[in-house]
Amino acid sequence: MGRAKDIIVKVIPAKIANEFVKKHHYSGKVVPNSRLHFGAFLDGSLHGVMSFGSSMDKRKTIAYCTNTLWNEFLELNRMAFDDYLPKNSESRCMSIAIKMIKKQAPHIKWILSFADGTMCGDGTIYRASGFCLVKIGANTTIYEFPDGKRIALLTLTKGSDLQTKRKAAERYGAEMTSKASMKPFIDIGAKKASGFILGYIYLIDKSCKITVPIIPFSKIDELGAGMYKGQKITMAERKAVAAGTVPNDQSGNGGSSPTPPLQ
Repeated sequence: MGRAKDIIVKVIPAKIANEFVKKHHYSGKVVPNSRLHFGAFLDGSLHGVMSFGSSMDKRKTIAYCTNTLWNEFLELNRMAFDDYLPKNSESRCMSIAIKMIKKQAPHIKWILSFADGTMCGDGTIYRASGFCLVKIGANTTIYEFPDGKRIALLTLTKGSDLQTKRKAAERYGAEMTSKASMKPFIDIGAKKASGFILGYIYLIDKSCKITVPIIPFSKIDELGAGMYKGQKITMAERKAVAAGTVPNDQSGNGGSSPTPPLQ
């Protein structure tokens, strides 16, 4: 395990967590309903953040497991690490955070999270941490512009984010409106980016039962949903790279290198 065992995980204030997430998460944004933040420290400095909160769509997601009340599950809605931590640090930090939740918040029965297989990754850390894969679906929330920039749908349509919408309209010569509509951007060539979103569940309370089908991890490659650090790549290819049997170069994998979303 090496130096990973020296990492200290502890609860940190929202202000510190949010500043780190804005700097290191590929979206550059925080989730407003995050309420519980864990920081990963090594050599006296913060190098990772895991932010938990209520599910963004609780009415739908509460039904993913049996015997669950409204306050008995959390969504891990932001996870950001820099490159300082050693290998396998993320899964170790996740394990520690879950143990702390289990001890300090025993009413929490399970944890839900989603991996962005359109611009980031397919959930390697979740699989290494014992999560079950419960969803592989088309991601319809990201739009790609003619210059390759990718922007989240909510960024362009949410009323509270008019400044970002205005900047995008000016950049691409789109008509600026106050309505929650994508039409002005579609008119100048924006289109939905192809990709996937993957859902994962971790059962803390083993008496709960997952109500949706548990999907074998092999299905990720079958559907072409594999992605790592923004690059399209299969799990088999990743294992080959880790084993040193192929060069650590994804340029020949037919994948793309998407631009982080416009802020």
